[in-house]
Amino acid sequence: MAFELKNTVPWGRSLAEYKSMFNLTDLDLNKKIISFGDGPASFNYEMTQQNKTVTSLDPIYQFSKDELNRQIVSARDTVMKQMIENQNNFVWTSIKDLEELEHIRMRAMSDFIADFELGKNQHRYVHHELPETTSFKAQAFDLGLSSHFLILYSKLGIEFHIKSMAEMLRICKEIRVFPLLNLNAKKSEVLDGILEEFGNGYSCSIESVSYEFQKGGNKMLRIQNK
Repeated sequence: MAFELKNTVPWGRSLAEYKSMFNLTDLDLNKKIISFGDGPASFNYEMTQQNKTVTSLDPIYQFSKDELNRQIVSARDTVMKQMIENQNNFVWTSIKDLEELEHIRMRAMSDFIADFELGKNQHRYVHHELPETTSFKAQAFDLGLSSHFLILYSKLGIEFHIKSMAEMLRICKEIRVFPLLNLNAKKSEVLDGILEEFGNGYSCSIESVSYEFQKGGNKMLRIQNK
């Protein structure tokens, strides 16, 4: 089945959030990074402004700037309505309230939209859908990231996750995935299976991070090639 933009809910995050979600140090930020399912985040744009190297992958990058912008505007009301209905599932500290949340997200996505066409021409935004094999060579990247996609969307099933992470680990020396909860803010149903699958042959660890917006969502999974 062809990927359809109308079935997605684009929602972007910033460089500051990525730093907190993935415990990214200054040393990490100078590595060659690839980010999977990056969507309309401003991470790539902000890193590029600092002369850092990031490649972002997502199936939504097959669409035009105008199509993406229309979907972002359309998704805003849907997402904010869901946030109002479920705001007790979130921690309102670093983000104080719904108004600030909307401002942060829309600012990040606005920066992404402004950068998208240039970034696509520079091959910083690459159309790709996991778990399909990428065109990159083995160990082409130092660090691979997945924010609010893998593990969170446990309904995709354990096979999807294992295939996706195997491809990530093929092209990355190390990967980090955040958060480790499902969409209901409970421990993801696929986490134990992932740890069992990659426990042999790789170095796996669950680490606390400074970022917590979903209640209890303050841990990431790190998997390293030995």
